[in-house]
Amino acid sequence: MSPSLQLALPAFALVILTVLVGLRLLYVRSQEMREKRVHPQAASTSVLMAAKLQNVQAADNFRNLFETPVLFYALVATAIGAHHVPDWLIVGAWVYVALRAVHSFIHCTYNRVMQRFAAFGAGFALLVGLWAAFVIGLAGKTAT
Repeated sequence: MSPSLQLALPAFALVILTVLVGLRLLYVRSQEMREKRVHPQAASTSVLMAAKLQNVQAADNFRNLFETPVLFYALVATAIGAHHVPDWLIVGAWVYVALRAVHSFIHCTYNRVMQRFAAFGAGFALLVGLWAAFVIGLAGKTAT
């Protein structure tokens, strides 16, 4: 399997995680709206929804999956486009996805803030480190 495909796989796994959280959001939100008899139009904006619904962890996590993971997707695309996919980047990408999965699991279930923050912080620090190492490695590659 090519290094590019090996790097694309963790990105695909993160897409799957995002879809799963989105499905969880759909299930939880529709169930709560049914139980509370909230008409969809009564929750047409985030402000109205916040006033009507209380179970928002899946919605919050779904939004989180479109924040710092964007930098992950950009790194994957840049690495593949630059034909610079070192083995450590593939391993780091899988670790990042695992940390995002842990963060999502905590956020969508028992939601302990400090545990969730630890998973987020570790993933964010890893992502920053991956970007820094990638840029340094790419600069070294182009200098030769």
